[in-house]
Amino acid sequence: MPPADTRASTGNHRVDASASMSPNPNHSEPERMSPGHPGYLRMRLALFTAGLATFALLYSTQALLPAISDDLRVQADQASWSVSAATFGLALAVVPLSALSERFGRRAMMTVSLTVAVVLALLVPFAPDLGWLIGLRAVQGAALAGIPASAMAYLSEEVHPKALIGAIGLFVAGNSVGGMSGRIVTGWVADAWGWRAALAAVGVMALLCAASFRLLLPKARHFTPASVSPRALARTLAGHLSDPLLCRLYAIGALFMTVFGGVYTVIGYRLVAEPFGLSQSLIGSIFLIYLVGTVSSAATGKLVGRLGRRGALYVAVSTTAAGLLLSLLNSIPAVLAGLVLITAGFFAGHAAASSAVSRTAKTGRAQAAALYQASYYIGSSVGGALGALAFHAAGWAGTVTMGLVAVGGAASITVYATRKAMAERRAEAARRDLVGVPA
Repeated sequence: MPPADTRASTGNHRVDASASMSPNPNHSEPERMSPGHPGYLRMRLALFTAGLATFALLYSTQALLPAISDDLRVQADQASWSVSAATFGLALAVVPLSALSERFGRRAMMTVSLTVAVVLALLVPFAPDLGWLIGLRAVQGAALAGIPASAMAYLSEEVHPKALIGAIGLFVAGNSVGGMSGRIVTGWVADAWGWRAALAAVGVMALLCAASFRLLLPKARHFTPASVSPRALARTLAGHLSDPLLCRLYAIGALFMTVFGGVYTVIGYRLVAEPFGLSQSLIGSIFLIYLVGTVSSAATGKLVGRLGRRGALYVAVSTTAAGLLLSLLNSIPAVLAGLVLITAGFFAGHAAASSAVSRTAKTGRAQAAALYQASYYIGSSVGGALGALAFHAAGWAGTVTMGLVAVGGAASITVYATRKAMAERRAEAARRDLVGVPA
């Protein structure tokens, strides 16, 4: 789930949600959407369907990897690229498509992105071999990048600030439901008709979502086209990448997603084999555990309020590591409990890191959020590929080891940040003591 940035970049000007709370009486502008507005419910439903379609398509092959391996006679580390290619394509495209939405509009960008992704989804089931499957999935992931790149900006421009959190929440819920339902639908359909039919079913579901999105989403009334300067964009991105704190947040998000992507890419291979021997439909149903992430994300705000952001990250790291170790046991209850802990820890870590990005960036917050999304999905791509390689080399223990190394990296960054913050506080206290000493 991408970070919810309620500020959208518009060229050299910023549209800040908080700014619209005090409208300028000298200018008559269309009313922003809120409960009771004729377009508010349509907008919420439209963004929900867009989020659902995006994440149902993005991870559509993940629950099918064992079936793809069997049918195409390839190893887990090869089949896993059908997932990694899509997330890598999204990671590469999210920043440029975010910039293009400034010129051509959020609604147009989301419509084109979803249309192209759905067309590709209907072609993917006919891929003759793994190479074609990976190639189509990479292009599909790049097309899907236009949705997260534009949705938050559209909401911040068109929705009244008091209604913004609810609108964003429903879009994020669509992301979660889409990611979960896409995997579950493919698992059940694959059991009856095979993995190609399963991908076709998700494509049809996404087609219905795309049609609903286009019919429901109100036209933008507050968008102002802006020319996109590649040089200015490059300066903004370079500024963010030279900020040590932002880079630490990007790294933490990527490392958590490395664990999560690796575990869920490989778990099907473990559960379809002995001693478990689960069916494809049951493996797909395991993704219901994603619902834990919804609860975990919501609880992270309270956790941050109680322990601070770094304290919340320590809890997330510990929970994820405990889940990885528990999943080593050859027991279905233990594996499921481990997945619950991994999922809860991942979503807590992601929520804590992503919510800090917009607070940390002083300018170019939309681009800062886009860079977080890029690093997040690069982590997913790397995690899926490395997790499958480790599984091929050393079984589930290899995947768990890879996950522990990644979560250890996140812990190390958090420890470094904690020590740095403590040193800065001591230096500030010493400076104040010196100022207070009479000359």
